[in-house]
Amino acid sequence: MFVDADAVVETIPDRATLGVTGFRWAGASEVLLRALGDRFRKTGRPRGLTLVFSSMAGGGPGTGLEHLAQPGLLRRVVGGFWGVTPELYELARHRHIEAYNFPQGQIARLYQAIAAGQPGVISEIGLGTYIDPRRGGGRLNDATPADLVEVVTLRGREWLMYHSFPITIGMIRATTADEGGNLSMEREAVTPEALALAFAVHNSGGKVIAQVLRRVPRGSIHPRSVAVPGSVVDHVVLATDAETEHRQCMGSAFDPRLNGDAPPEEVAGGIAEVEPIRRQVASRALREIRPGYIVNLGQGIPSDIGALARGSELAAQVSFTLESGVTGGIPRSVPDFGIAEYPEAILRQDDQFTFYNGGGLDAAFLGFAEIDRTGNVNASFFRDRTVGCGGFLDIAVPARRLVFCGAFSAGATDIEISGGRVTIRKDGPVRKFVREVQQVTFNAERGRREQQPTLVVTERCVFELTPRGLRLVEVAPGVDVERDVLARMEFAPEVASPLLPMPVVS
Repeated sequence: MFVDADAVVETIPDRATLGVTGFRWAGASEVLLRALGDRFRKTGRPRGLTLVFSSMAGGGPGTGLEHLAQPGLLRRVVGGFWGVTPELYELARHRHIEAYNFPQGQIARLYQAIAAGQPGVISEIGLGTYIDPRRGGGRLNDATPADLVEVVTLRGREWLMYHSFPITIGMIRATTADEGGNLSMEREAVTPEALALAFAVHNSGGKVIAQVLRRVPRGSIHPRSVAVPGSVVDHVVLATDAETEHRQCMGSAFDPRLNGDAPPEEVAGGIAEVEPIRRQVASRALREIRPGYIVNLGQGIPSDIGALARGSELAAQVSFTLESGVTGGIPRSVPDFGIAEYPEAILRQDDQFTFYNGGGLDAAFLGFAEIDRTGNVNASFFRDRTVGCGGFLDIAVPARRLVFCGAFSAGATDIEISGGRVTIRKDGPVRKFVREVQQVTFNAERGRREQQPTLVVTERCVFELTPRGLRLVEVAPGVDVERDVLARMEFAPEVASPLLPMPVVS
């Protein structure tokens, strides 16, 4: 049961399918991934693996999944978020591997389908976007076959089916294992889809390998605290150094505020702590939240909304959630996006996505890279690099209301926000409001068809999505509409009359 990492990776055969958990560093099996990468570097084995991950395991270059970014080790990769795995992405870009980018929640839920012996996950998530097989099927290069997602028609309606496939090796992480292999996650900042993956691997006839920090006698873990039962765990590997091998997140080896061990404190709002442009966008977006809402806060500027709200009366009346499964608390930003200080609940990631996919969100606040004349949004492809959709699609498609948050342009700017005015001295060189997006991550036509209220909030103005495209509805005092907005767009939006003044937070 308890084995050495180097010994256990020697049992992984060529052409195995490897599933791993992890939300950045949180939940990542660093010891196991490093051992596997070292074995291949030394012996050239195993070869031709298929790697599957919903989010991203590791803390960036030289850690986590980057240990596996070696030509020959991998044959195929199916991943939800590629944004912090540059070496892995280079293998895809240069056609050294077959590579797919699928929505994070669909991969997490696919583990459940595999475990249940079902043919796949049937979902509306991805229709009309680059995930749709009629628009590329989520493939990252032309060496990748279009065989893992298809359009199906049920009850007169189109759906996507993400195909099931056997997963023969699972690498998961927990805090503690008893002598029977039962696992608990009391020190973890997130609860990845470890149980669903373990069931999928076991029912595929494979082996589940767990990395833990502590070993205790059998029966020491309370039955209600067991996150994965020992009956489906084949091997356990002990991490010896929490600082380098089993970090709670990028910023902390262990912080009791992140896993619920520290009692909540009275914390004042964080307006002064947020950079001015981000503060301006987040403050305006916050006005779209109503008491009683269940809300998702995405990566980037949306994660500042929770910081601005904390300590307010509204914060006590709203449930802020993250796709990692964390609910409540004060969300952290990149590089520790996905965790929160003083969380109220830490759910399994796959369960959180089940709730999202079924329409549980009253509002979602998400970032954007580009928006075009029809209102389509690109949040997955930046210039020449795929970062992937992550949980974006799982959140955006079923949410009752959408607010896209971001700076009006990208690159170096000189913008002053003070005295109730926004003064633009120098704009960013990269236009984000373009004639046609490079990749469709959010399909505006579907949003209009479903009558999904949608706003786009920037530091200088606000747009709303209409049946005809984008309509400019608010402009901040100090902003010249022609010079600072319309002249810096590649298309002409509809302009509301009258234009409302956008509130400015100094």
